[in-house]
Amino acid sequence: MARRPLVAGNWKMHGLKASAAELEKIIAAARGFTAVDLLVCPPATLVAQFADIARGSPVGIGGQDCHAQASGAYTGDISAEMLRDAGAVAVIVGHSERRHYHGETDAMVREKVLAARRANLLAIVCVGETRIERESGGADRVVEAQLDGSLPDGSPDFVLAYEPVWAIGTGVTPTIDDVTAMHRLVRQHLARRFGDAADRVRILYGGSVKPGNAKDLLTVDNVDGALVGGSSLKSEEFLAIASVYR
Repeated sequence: MARRPLVAGNWKMHGLKASAAELEKIIAAARGFTAVDLLVCPPATLVAQFADIARGSPVGIGGQDCHAQASGAYTGDISAEMLRDAGAVAVIVGHSERRHYHGETDAMVREKVLAARRANLLAIVCVGETRIERESGGADRVVEAQLDGSLPDGSPDFVLAYEPVWAIGTGVTPTIDDVTAMHRLVRQHLARRFGDAADRVRILYGGSVKPGNAKDLLTVDNVDGALVGGSSLKSEEFLAIASVYR
């Protein structure tokens, strides 16, 4: 089954209002990218502004996290409904930086996936192992446990992103064989749980994706796009990665 690829940019805690200039450059070029979906996930302070700028363009705007509840006494948190109201179409959940810095468990991630579903947002669910887990031979076990715990039952209406934690922001990338093997494992795991419907789930690769390695990474079997960190902050680099699909 041919799955339409997705290249999503996670801006993390970067960007001010003036950063809209980079988004505008992405939008200006986006109409030439007819074979790939493009998504930019800025900090929450910029979601509404970016959604206004991107309205009517091929570029979607997403959030980087959401609370499981629709509203309530949760100071500093943002619900999926609030993101949708601001113009977002997607939200990243379960990123390793949320899991490790904020103590998010698989169960918490699963509730956020359900929140995204409730608000009609596309959830991009992140999984991945640490260097210690990989070097000890436990990478497969860790990722499969995250998949079991983080994904709710029902239609698999989400995107998955495999991000080896040790490769995020380090400039180090796994071997092509490593990526191939892990994406095959994820696909097979989804098939056992969701049956034929699993074939339509897009599995992104994330972790030090750059223009220089994008073609090698994004042409691997079962890699259906990329979740891009630092290189998504510069329109030229983000578009160069997406151009693999032109």
